[in-house]
Amino acid sequence: MASRKQGNGDTITGFPYNAPCNGSWKLILPCNREEAQALAEGEIGGFILMDEPPVIMVSEPDPNLPENWRLEAYFDREPDGTLVAMLRDLVPSASHLQPVIEHIEEQDWVVLSQSGLEPVRAGRFLVCTPANIIPAEKGLKAFTIDAGRAFGTGHHETTTGCLMMLDKLKRQGQHFSNIADIGTGTGLLAFASRYLWQSAKVIASDLDPVAIEVAKENAVINSIPMGRGRCQVEMVIAAGLAHRRLQQRAPYDLLIANILAGPLIELADSFVPALASGGCLILAGLVKEQEKAVCRAYQRLGMRLADRVVLGDWPSLLLVKRPNF
Repeated sequence: MASRKQGNGDTITGFPYNAPCNGSWKLILPCNREEAQALAEGEIGGFILMDEPPVIMVSEPDPNLPENWRLEAYFDREPDGTLVAMLRDLVPSASHLQPVIEHIEEQDWVVLSQSGLEPVRAGRFLVCTPANIIPAEKGLKAFTIDAGRAFGTGHHETTTGCLMMLDKLKRQGQHFSNIADIGTGTGLLAFASRYLWQSAKVIASDLDPVAIEVAKENAVINSIPMGRGRCQVEMVIAAGLAHRRLQQRAPYDLLIANILAGPLIELADSFVPALASGGCLILAGLVKEQEKAVCRAYQRLGMRLADRVVLGDWPSLLLVKRPNF
């Protein structure tokens, strides 16, 4: 089961596939913030038992109304009463409302979801989707990122925040030679790190084999050399640091993890020992309410909070490993 963020506050949850929608259907229901957060964390009720559950997206249509969210579910057939009832179970606040059901002509739902996304500027980076490529201004590094079945087009605040933090570290004169991007998704953060520190070795991992396929495709699109050497990106399939190559490459002077708060807390005991003394750790994928718990998990192991970038409800944290830990 996959859950990934996309768009400005949008989160997609569901079966990770990129199949064409042959006469597919979209169902829309309003929901509240609490329900949207549960969906963003992959709580999709009885749909988890389906061979091909719907693709579910939650979004915040109006930032001035932070409690008012929207659920969109994409089906490969017209949703019947049973499916509608299952969706209503996910959003009790809308149980009395009639959903809007729309037919979608044959097209790729991922392309559809990306087609309206404007290019994103984050520090010195310009991130475009294949559906909306623009020339980069002088001084900007452009990446074309196709999310496919992975997370990380740069349009969500967590990815943007990580890009801004990387850019800030470079402007501060930080130098890194051994970098890991855990939960790489589309590969964007690994590619950005490689661009900023071109003498570094970069390894990127994801527990989803499909995400690694997408990241490799994006490496080709952006002319990123693959391999184990300097100025190259190596990719492996792994949960956390549970891979021989990730363990061999440690200790890292920069480790990036843009995942979710729960896994970030669980992985603290493996992330911190994998960092060199004085090493930097960028954490994202958490909301403001989860920041204290995430920080506590790392501070007890000798990390200190050095900086943060906050975009909306999404902080991206920079922690530094204290000497002698």
